[in-house]
Amino acid sequence: MSEPIRASSILPGHREDIELHTADGLRLVGELARPVDREPVATLVCLHPLPTHGGMMDSHVFRKAAWRLPALADVAVLRFNTRGTSSIRGTSEGSFDNAVGERYDVAAAIEYAEFHDLPNIWLLGWSFGTDLALKYGCDPAVSGAILLSPPLRYSEPEDLDRWAGSGRPLVALVPEFDDYLRPAEARERFAAVPQAEVVGVSGAKHLWVGDAERVLDEVVRRVNPAVPVPLPTTWDGPMETGDVSAYADRTVASFADRPVPGPPQAKAG
Repeated sequence: MSEPIRASSILPGHREDIELHTADGLRLVGELARPVDREPVATLVCLHPLPTHGGMMDSHVFRKAAWRLPALADVAVLRFNTRGTSSIRGTSEGSFDNAVGERYDVAAAIEYAEFHDLPNIWLLGWSFGTDLALKYGCDPAVSGAILLSPPLRYSEPEDLDRWAGSGRPLVALVPEFDDYLRPAEARERFAAVPQAEVVGVSGAKHLWVGDAERVLDEVVRRVNPAVPVPLPTTWDGPMETGDVSAYADRTVASFADRPVPGPPQAKAG
């Protein structure tokens, strides 16, 4: 008998705790979720929102991706905490570095996926994670990138130029009511990348609360187009329930009442 897939539903998958090791000597904690009985068709390397504002590997869209996509779309999902970031999985070594030292974190995740022969590697960045993807993710091992709520806060024009020159797919999912960059401006900013696809998502906001399913449909449409979307909303088979209460105070919340750090400013003199 089919049961509805809820926010707390965990569909079958092979999930294992992993560690990433950066070139500057840090240990990062993460998880790899894969299909149970077949090889994945594609791999998502998730780059989470700002850790100073609650962003982590368990931020809700990424958590749902890891809990659903191995079973529903034959997609592997690699999530990890960037330097200094904590979640139930644990705390990664180091400290938040304003998108500077995080270049090594992105490289370590891509290298892990490549070394373990994970196929068709796509970066899935969200907010701060989109800047990391743009700055450091244009790697020969990467098939493309999907950006959720890109603020273009840390990214520079040369980062967009690099993606433009690579020809690799770049998809930006931009909420209609985003706090930082809305669809019309996003289309102007991403015009520097001829192959970029900017998708305005009606009614959505920066945190994608209530819209995770729309995000997952758009992601699967790109990384495994053989899978029909929208994805199923029910599941006929074994299904576990996760403890989402553990994340109640760890959403990527309160951007409005906490200053969001920006790129480090050059010192005068």
